[in-house]
Amino acid sequence: MPGYLTKQESIRIDGAQDMQIRSLLDRQQFFDPDGAALRLGISDAIWPLFGLLWPSGSELANHMAQQPVIQGRRILELGCGLGLASLVCHRMGADITASDCHPLAGDFLKENLRLNDLPPMKYRAGQWGALESIAAAAEATAHFDAAAQTTALAGSLPGGFVAPVADLPVRGVFDLIIGSDLLYERDQFARLPNYICEHASASAQIWIIDPDRGNRAAFSRQMAERGYGVTETRLDRTETELQAGYKGRLLVYAKPPRPMQ
Repeated sequence: MPGYLTKQESIRIDGAQDMQIRSLLDRQQFFDPDGAALRLGISDAIWPLFGLLWPSGSELANHMAQQPVIQGRRILELGCGLGLASLVCHRMGADITASDCHPLAGDFLKENLRLNDLPPMKYRAGQWGALESIAAAAEATAHFDAAAQTTALAGSLPGGFVAPVADLPVRGVFDLIIGSDLLYERDQFARLPNYICEHASASAQIWIIDPDRGNRAAFSRQMAERGYGVTETRLDRTETELQAGYKGRLLVYAKPPRPMQ
């Protein structure tokens, strides 16, 4: 049976304890025997991307590690992949919900919680676009064999992680919505801005780490049409012995405060 290989790494987090992360071995891994990912529009070429550590994801995790935990603030991470930033927030005691559309993202998150001796955390299926896409995500995972998961968490296995139950979709509103490298494709129908607005509270902020992709300006225009201003902060950093280099920026979107009546 074809499957995929994984690896475990210790990931440095600025100003916080290192995080142990299970990820795919490389970009050549692929395992979608029942077509669960394909039904969500995830081709074999992009299938492994959720299971890799990306520089912008590490930047987001480092940024969140420096933020104070505010009681009562609900945080949502969009397109969490391996969930590094969500794991950092969870370890700090923040009220964080991780979300992704990949059928196996939730299982990798469970394994990374285990590797770091962390309690369970909230995870939801999140795919911006038509509601039928989220329904398809639930259908795609609902019929999988739960018994296969008992051996899947051991590491480099041919069987891979298998989702035993359907993931619930993201519901409700959040005070802070975060994400990294989300602007990787042209979004002419503004699906991502609409999804954000659906789940943003009236005073919410949206923080996105972007590695200078070409769709940033169009996304900011779409957010402006929905009442959000943007503040951009450069994150350029040269490589050192202790830290990898990075070129990108932090985008912070927020609506202006309403004037006092």
